[in-house]
Amino acid sequence: MKLDVLSAADGAAWEQRLLAAFEAGAQPVGIVRRCVDVVDLLAVAGSGQGRAALVAADLRRLDAAAVELLAVAGVVAVGVAPRGDPSAEQRLRLAGIVHVVADDAEPATVAAVLLDAVRTAADGPADGPARHARRDFGDPAVPAGGQPAGNLPAVRPSPAGAPGTVLAVWGPTGAPGRTTVAVTLADELAGLGCTVLLVDSDVYGGTVAPVLGVLDESPGIAAACRLAAAGGLDAEALGALCWQLGPRLRVLSGIPLASRWPELRPAAIGALLAVARGSADVTVVDCGFCLETDEELSFDTVAPRRNGATLAVLDDADLVLVVGAADPIGVQRLVRALAELPDAQVGTPTEIVLNRVRDHVVPGRAADELTAALARFAGRVPAALLPDDSRALDAALAAGRLLSEASPNSPLRHAVRELAGALAGVEVTGRRPRRRHRRERSGPA
Repeated sequence: MKLDVLSAADGAAWEQRLLAAFEAGAQPVGIVRRCVDVVDLLAVAGSGQGRAALVAADLRRLDAAAVELLAVAGVVAVGVAPRGDPSAEQRLRLAGIVHVVADDAEPATVAAVLLDAVRTAADGPADGPARHARRDFGDPAVPAGGQPAGNLPAVRPSPAGAPGTVLAVWGPTGAPGRTTVAVTLADELAGLGCTVLLVDSDVYGGTVAPVLGVLDESPGIAAACRLAAAGGLDAEALGALCWQLGPRLRVLSGIPLASRWPELRPAAIGALLAVARGSADVTVVDCGFCLETDEELSFDTVAPRRNGATLAVLDDADLVLVVGAADPIGVQRLVRALAELPDAQVGTPTEIVLNRVRDHVVPGRAADELTAALARFAGRVPAALLPDDSRALDAALAAGRLLSEASPNSPLRHAVRELAGALAGVEVTGRRPRRRHRRERSGPA
């Protein structure tokens, strides 16, 4: 039985040559449809007419998003590049195409590569979600102060050339304080000597920019994803899109309108995080809450996935901090959210942060009761218990400042700093002096 292959070559001579060779019947593959462009190719792939696609390196609108949509449709892309043209091959690699052949390759060679590509795709990636084997953090006891004394995975300044760490801040619906934790944690990690990139990837309502008092009309993550999809994102380009909040802290703002979520393609998010790892010791990503993938059931072709960006971040991260509100309803939502992660095939290690811990919300001592409830219903203990300090947060929000700038003595700020110290493997003692920094772009827009 022959392998059904699609092709999109924009009139290249190699397409006709391979079509004739495959029609001769000497190879176990056959080109069943010649597509005129990427749009045609995606439509045909979505209809189930092929299992592999030969695509020209110079095909217009061929990017990481298109290759990802092919993969979702069950079609593996094989690139065809002119022999001796490294730039063409590089473009295919940046688009996420692993298998590449020369345009003058023998039909038998091309057929072998196609078969190998399909076989590899059927076997699945060796470094899928299961690559995040659960690390043993022990079962730390929560001392009287409410801060666990466990060993969290260390994030610290990376040696030259070593990739940085990605921390995803995620949590269930109900506004448990994901952005507050992400922003404050990024600031405190920077204060401990790490270079930090704070990324707003929320596809429903990113608020990192307005919280920090910076313009959200700037390109930010949408522009970074466009560059990443086209293979043009590097450390310098990423830096030019960021706001510089301090010597070690940069911010990549989110989409100003929720309707722009289609610009955050999962493949582009993955490429963005790869560049971020080489640009900062720690990348803190503020994620959206929803993990549903039912969009594909509403379409008879390959569908856009609104929550694909969130799932891409969670899968690529080294650690997910799951933020839950410290009240009975918040804990209930948190327990259910923890069950959603494995259902969404997210295998990244997780740690729990209970936010807005306050008295009188439950009988008895709130920290003890909430920790016991979490242990009972989820079998987990929190990595941090953050006190409720709405007055300090209101002051920071009113001024468009970081918590450490607006209320340096806030109990919430100190609790987050202890969490940052645990993550960075640094013992936090005393108080850190704070100097205000002017909001400015780290490079040209």
